Amino acid sequence: MPKLIARPTRVQAAGNKPKLIDEYIGRVNSQTSSASVAHMRSPQGWTEPGQRPEFDEFTIVLKGMVRVEHEKGSMDVSAGQAVIAQAGEWIRYSTPNEGGAEYIAVCLPAFSMETVHRDE
Repeated sequence: MPKLIARPTRVQAAGNKPKLIDEYIGRVNSQTSSASVAHMRSPQGWTEPGQRPEFDEFTIVLKGMVRVEHEKGSMDVSAGQAVIAQAGEWIRYSTPNEGGAEYIAVCLPAFSMETVHRDE
């Protein structure tokens, strides 16, 4: 039987400024370990520590721009675009532009603090 997700759970974000993360599907809200789906809203100037996660991450930018740093440089992902980060590669996300950004992040398997491996 399908399972209705009536509302997301707000989870704490890493980074230098407050960021909103509403998890719809994942370990916290639906007790799903195979995938996580979260709606993110981050302010201008937000940045998080670099990470080398054990999961693939698929990010779809809805509004604004997300900067994605990686070991060979960086790329700017604008509204209407998406980016795929493979498990095991170093990556860091930020939203430097005015207005910040709004985006959807999907992780396979689901995001967890034990498997994100953030820089210190």
